[in-house]
Amino acid sequence: MLKSIDLNFLYNIGINILQITLHIAALFNEKIKHGVIGRAQTFSLLESKLNSGDKTLWFHCASLGEYEQGLPVFKALKKHYSTHKIVLTFFSPSGYEIRKNAPLADVVVYLPIDTKKNTKRFLNLVNPELTIFVKYDIWPNILNELKTRNLHAILISALYQKNQSYFKFYGAILRKGLFAFKHIFTQNITSKELLESIGYQHVTIAGDTKFDRVSDQLKQNNTLDFIEAFKQDKLCVVAGSTWPEDETLLINYINSEITEHIKFIVAPHNMKTNQIQRLQENLNVKTVLYSEKDTQDYENAQVFIIDTIGLLSKIYGYADIAYVGGAMGSTGLHNTLEAAVFGVPIIIGNKHSEFPEAQAMINISGMFEISNQQEFNDILNLLITDKEKRMTSGKHNANYVNKNKGAVKHILKYLNIEVS
Repeated sequence: MLKSIDLNFLYNIGINILQITLHIAALFNEKIKHGVIGRAQTFSLLESKLNSGDKTLWFHCASLGEYEQGLPVFKALKKHYSTHKIVLTFFSPSGYEIRKNAPLADVVVYLPIDTKKNTKRFLNLVNPELTIFVKYDIWPNILNELKTRNLHAILISALYQKNQSYFKFYGAILRKGLFAFKHIFTQNITSKELLESIGYQHVTIAGDTKFDRVSDQLKQNNTLDFIEAFKQDKLCVVAGSTWPEDETLLINYINSEITEHIKFIVAPHNMKTNQIQRLQENLNVKTVLYSEKDTQDYENAQVFIIDTIGLLSKIYGYADIAYVGGAMGSTGLHNTLEAAVFGVPIIIGNKHSEFPEAQAMINISGMFEISNQQEFNDILNLLITDKEKRMTSGKHNANYVNKNKGAVKHILKYLNIEVS
């Protein structure tokens, strides 16, 4: 077995190779290009926004989903530490590009690649009084440097499975990174037991902060006049965060079934013009884009395509039935709790093994998994025609969300912050 020092050497070689590889890949991939350009600006942005005497909090999220997951905690900390500056970092362009102007933070930047040089420079500039990582995205060099400097870092909404590298013989470097956290808040007991199996003891089962996040949505004004005008008094199916494989199911259903009495709202995950165009052109019913609503008769359309971001969490409030994308392909299931909180029955694909909330809602008959077109048609028809089934399934989901909120209180209690 390789010694730890050898593994560290190999890791640092690999990280430097990754940095070079990303620069090459950026020539051919627009998303990677955004990340490379953004990281080149990280240190100059930090230098322009932070002064040596500033007290700071650092929040890190891999991508947009983790940001939304951590937001209730971030907001509470911003309120409590009102004189501190907040540094928000993302690893993925899909998080940074959407939240780079987040009002929560004083500065939003890409996390620099995890080289030792970058790590020291980053922490010299930020010097956080408290660091919060959400769910995962473990970068050994930066975490070890946090520990060396005795800076307080915690990990929230952590979720682990026994097949992950942390719990394998070759995962020593990542395991060491976990020990940089003063405390880890897990989503469930399995994750706690896995951490304890590697000798990590500072663990609390707090649950998933996503439940608090989506519950907060109910406290907001979720009215959208144009959606009310579109839906009218008809039954409405909302398909959120869809990918082409999800949209194929919808296209085939709408084109082959009798659906004049139903309204459909589709919010694709990607705003790519060709994907939106394909969806619109393949539907044999009147379809309107959000970007065209001011010039088109959307009230009499049957399908409303939301070709913008930031509205889906409100739109789910108008759903009688929801379909959440990502689990028909390999991209990963999107946030089902955003729909569940409104008491809506949900249909998903069958590739959801890494999403415990999905299996939980399937078990209580609030969610339905499908693997092909026929199953999709059958479940959707059942929920359309059986009002009692539809209402009962939706209530199961709403109750599930309500019973599982409260993770934020556990985290704030540990930080000695009074819950408002």
